[in-house]
Amino acid sequence: MSSRHTWTTTTHDWSVDVDLDHLSHIRSRPGEYAPGGVLHLVLEVLAYAADEAEHQGGGHATVTVHSDGTIEVSDTGRGTDTRLDDGVAVRKPVVSTKDVRFFDEPQPVLLDDGHARRGMSTVAALSEMLEHTNRRVDGAWTGRYEHGVPVTELVATEPTVHTGTTIRFLRRLPDTCVTTDPGRCACGNRAS
Repeated sequence: MSSRHTWTTTTHDWSVDVDLDHLSHIRSRPGEYAPGGVLHLVLEVLAYAADEAEHQGGGHATVTVHSDGTIEVSDTGRGTDTRLDDGVAVRKPVVSTKDVRFFDEPQPVLLDDGHARRGMSTVAALSEMLEHTNRRVDGAWTGRYEHGVPVTELVATEPTVHTGTTIRFLRRLPDTCVTTDPGRCACGNRAS
C-alpha cells in the first residue's frame, strides 16, 4: 500500500493525526457544536454510523446508556477505514480532525434535532473520554482519546464475525472546562 501522505482526502486529511487547534476551537464553543448537549452528540455518532452502513448496503446501530454515564453507540457498518502505512495500522482520523464535508459550509447538513452536523471530532473534543473501536474485514483496532487527543496507540483487537464501529464516550454536563491550551482545561484538569 502507498504512503499515507499520498492518500486522498475525502472526509478527513489522512496526513494529520490530530488537529489541536480544531479540537480547541470546538471545546471553546460547546453551545455551538453541541446545542442540546448529549443528544446532539449521539446524533453525530448515529449520522456517522448511517454513513458507514450506507456504504455496505445496510446495517443497524444500538445506543446504550451505561450506569457510569458513558454512552455507547455500536453499529454494523463497514468499520472506520484503517490502512497500513509501512506495516503500521493508521485509522482515518475521524475523531481528531475536522470532517471537511461539514465545516465551513454555507448550507450545513442538519441532524434530526435541526442543528448542523459537524462530524465525529465534535463528539471527541467535547467528551472527557472517547473509545473508538472499529471492526473491518481485514482486522479490528481500538484507541482511546481524551478531549479528542489520542492517549493510547491504535491497538489491534480480536477480530469478530461482524464489521462495524463502536464509539463509547463520556460527557458530563455541564462541561464548563474550556481552554485555549489543548493540554489543560481552565478548571485545571488535564485535557490531553
